Amino acid sequence: MAIFSDFFSLFNNPIFLGIFKYLYYFAPFWVPIVAISVFIGVWMRYVRADFILKQGSVLLEIRLPKEVNRSPKGMEIFLTALYQTGAASEVETYWQGKIRPWWSLELVSIDGQIHFYIWCHAKWKNLVEAQLYAQYPGIEIYEAEDYTKSVYHDPVEYPLWATYFTLTEKTVYPIMTYVDYGLDKEQEEEYKIDPMTSVLEYLGSLKRGEQVWIQILIQAHKKEKFRDGRLFSKEDWKKDIKREVEKIREEATTKVPGAQYPSFPNPTKGQIDKIAALEKAASKFAFECVIRGVYFPTKEAFSPVSINGLVGSFRQYSSNSLNGFRLGWFTDFDYPWQDFHRVRRNAAERGMLQAYKMRSIFHAPYKNFHEHPYILNTEELATIYHFPGTVAQTPSLPRVTAKKSEAPANLPV
Repeated sequence: MAIFSDFFSLFNNPIFLGIFKYLYYFAPFWVPIVAISVFIGVWMRYVRADFILKQGSVLLEIRLPKEVNRSPKGMEIFLTALYQTGAASEVETYWQGKIRPWWSLELVSIDGQIHFYIWCHAKWKNLVEAQLYAQYPGIEIYEAEDYTKSVYHDPVEYPLWATYFTLTEKTVYPIMTYVDYGLDKEQEEEYKIDPMTSVLEYLGSLKRGEQVWIQILIQAHKKEKFRDGRLFSKEDWKKDIKREVEKIREEATTKVPGAQYPSFPNPTKGQIDKIAALEKAASKFAFECVIRGVYFPTKEAFSPVSINGLVGSFRQYSSNSLNGFRLGWFTDFDYPWQDFHRVRRNAAERGMLQAYKMRSIFHAPYKNFHEHPYILNTEELATIYHFPGTVAQTPSLPRVTAKKSEAPANLPV
């Protein structure tokens, strides 16, 4: 009883009574503001969910030709076509729930067989197909059945493990790209070094009963304002880049006490390279991005080594001086007392699986589920998701052996 009496005695504190009195007197001002803000949040969630549901979605599978004679620059041009910022009026935003489109670039291995997928809303299907054929004429595109539909959460028979990949440094710094590996230059196929081959070899090494899904969710980045359904605007990332450049220049400037004029910057080679990388990154189209990785085996096929392979499959994109990928939030817990009877892990696995299936991260119901989006530009995205040439010799990477061509024009009728 003493505990309860001590608790209720807190309400007799003069400080608490003073705060309560001010809240009571000013309630006609702050209560409507709070009520309106809650109503707008609930309403926007409802109308946007309705808008998304009406759009429908398609999952396109891309089958590669025997030879891909295009550098990742072709994928970069394709991604530039996906940079759709939208143009919605206030009525479309707040009444119809119109939003910017988002896309999912997916690398999937099922029993060691590798698949390339692109998920999008149904109305964007023609755009995706046209732009892919424009850059990769020899590919074949099929509307595929969603490979996640038959998957359900069963921690005993299917011990799922999932994670997010996040960045090691500030989002303004770029990762290592295909340009750093020389893939932007003309060279013989046997001399090319494609960082994506490490991912493909890992995916192709999985055995029967194992599945690995890598999902790259992207949405065009832009300065958001009131018309985008926000009460407070969000800055363009280029301003963050400018601030970072100015910070580096300030660090490179020697401060002389009592000097009438500031000293001239004298940056090191590393600082010059950083500034050049930042300015180059700002010249590309930027996407807000989240990367998920899921390991979904049967109980008999489960292998901890496959989890290590998934975690390390993005390491070749990392740079010690700029940026890279590291393990973010994941569904496991380090110590038994953190998760009594596996309750938290089961909830995390169910949530991650459902978020993956819905391709949800930018909007409810799984908006910013455990991880916030970061910025990757078209060059960086084209590095981690493109169609490799014959430099990728993974046996389980299916390729179209026959080449399609039009019938001769002089055939008899």
